[in-house]
Amino acid sequence: MELKRVVVTGLGALTPIGNTKDEYWEGLISGKSGAAPITYYDTEKFKTKFACELKNFNATDFLDRKEARKMDKFAQYAMVAADEAIEDAKLNLEEVNKLRVGVIWGAGIGGLETFQQEVLNFADGDGSPRFNPFFIPKMIADIAPANISIKHGFMGPNYTTVSACASSANAIFDALNSIRLGHCDVVVTGGSEAAVTIAGMGGFNAMHALSTRNESPETASRPFDGTRDGFVLGEGAGALVLEDYEHAKARGAKIYAEVAGGGLSSDAYHMTAPHPEGIGVIAVMKNCLENAGLKPEDVDHINTHGTSTPLGDVAELKAISNVFGEHAKNININSTKSMTGHLLGAAGAIEAISVILAMEHGVVPPTINHTTVDENIDPELNLTLNKAQKRDVKVAMSNTFGFGGHNACVVFKKIN
Repeated sequence: MELKRVVVTGLGALTPIGNTKDEYWEGLISGKSGAAPITYYDTEKFKTKFACELKNFNATDFLDRKEARKMDKFAQYAMVAADEAIEDAKLNLEEVNKLRVGVIWGAGIGGLETFQQEVLNFADGDGSPRFNPFFIPKMIADIAPANISIKHGFMGPNYTTVSACASSANAIFDALNSIRLGHCDVVVTGGSEAAVTIAGMGGFNAMHALSTRNESPETASRPFDGTRDGFVLGEGAGALVLEDYEHAKARGAKIYAEVAGGGLSSDAYHMTAPHPEGIGVIAVMKNCLENAGLKPEDVDHINTHGTSTPLGDVAELKAISNVFGEHAKNININSTKSMTGHLLGAAGAIEAISVILAMEHGVVPPTINHTTVDENIDPELNLTLNKAQKRDVKVAMSNTFGFGGHNACVVFKKIN
């Protein structure tokens, strides 16, 4: 069976550094930090008092007020990003065969704020189980693609991938395969997360996973830096419209890039810590290149998982050196989490969008906040530090890893 070619025809982004794909891109290339003191709740008793929240976002500017009230933030974010991507793709919703349009979405947690609030309401009550009838439908992780599908009448495959922070990269790979194998003509894919909550911040603080650089939030996310002390939690959504190449060409769609391939692997090592030698990461990048029919020397740019944790950054860069050998020194490596923070289940989607736009514009966004060399990191690697760099990117890879040892990798190439 001959696999179909798959291309990207639409993009949508809702991030801490921009509420559209164009604003997001401007934030990336200008080296903008999305980190700031938390505004959602009183942080006085929390170890970490900052995060990468969305700025100037009001769901009812995009969604009917009644419908918005039935959705957790993570689903609201999904709807907004997906709508932008669908509009960007210029899909004619009157003509497209909706039986062959799917929605495959990623979310690592889902409706955490809804769950938190309902439990707090119960605890403050008299013990009677007076829960909101929308509690379960607002909370469950699969409700984001369900709402997208219902709004637009898309009747193809519809589900959520849950693999912690690898969730939306997992979704993109599933969407790729759904079209490759001929099950769909179009898939709306991506991911969303809204975990900047009392429970989210408290839980990650308890794990000692978050930065506590409260005196300087905007510089706290510092991947590869010798003084990094943990990740910065972010929120938002990224959406991509993937399409069968022939289908896209027939309707005269703008094509951003081809989805060349993807890969998955497991560390099989620890619930939260990466393998120190990056063996699962080595495997996932090799799997991705093989799936795409590419050689290591074909790759120009890698957006790393690069969360700004002491262990994870070193392990990933060791893995890159292992897979790419001497060519690793010729690759523009970066971590856009230095600007957006870590969007958990949405990270893979917004970072895939970053590499696609780097390819389109010929510019690789920087890894900001780097001031101190880490002796454990090869100094010959080009980590695109502190300033965007011009680069003719023909092939770009995006790495995403999740608690539980889940590894996902997707690679894009310029269309021929």
